[in-house]
Amino acid sequence: MQTVAQDDSRHKEKMQKRKAAQDAEVSAKTVEKGLLIVHTGKGKGKSTAAWGLLLRALGRGFRVGVVQFGKGAWETGERKAIEKFGDQVVWHTLGEGFTWETQDHARDVAAAEKAWQTAAALMADPSFQLIILDELNIALRYEHLPLADVVAVLRNRRPGLHVVVTGRNAKPELVEAADLVTDMTPVKHHFAAGVKAQEGIEF
Repeated sequence: MQTVAQDDSRHKEKMQKRKAAQDAEVSAKTVEKGLLIVHTGKGKGKSTAAWGLLLRALGRGFRVGVVQFGKGAWETGERKAIEKFGDQVVWHTLGEGFTWETQDHARDVAAAEKAWQTAAALMADPSFQLIILDELNIALRYEHLPLADVVAVLRNRRPGLHVVVTGRNAKPELVEAADLVTDMTPVKHHFAAGVKAQEGIEF
């Protein structure tokens, strides 16, 4: 039967081996570059994860740009909070609302084109280190923007620029171009039980 001291010793030895392997793996990673990050999937949390990354970047002194493609002029908690950072964050809400709300394809296309022009200008500005393109995947899904052109611009962005794209149904071409892709998989959602969207949680 193992004593407590023997258990502690075995655990320490195991963790020392684990640390050595982890340190070796980390030290082998030497590339530093701007990342194209995609948050997609049917689960809740795609934009929320982007706002968490935005907060981390602000804490490191980055200047951040946000372009929202589809949510319309909602008064959201994240925007109200981020306004306190002044011009360290430039935020554009340029969507007209969800496409099933506008019910006007030409209007949706015009809004998406305006938002993409704004996004391209932010990406070209060297003062920004992180750009979040919220719900761009939705604009691409409904063909409000030319997919090939968008992917080409994202692929050829300036070195060192991080870009986050959110929204369901990310196109395979965008997934292939990305450095990091996370698929939010729903397990359980309170909406299915009749709980409405709540201030401070959903917006």
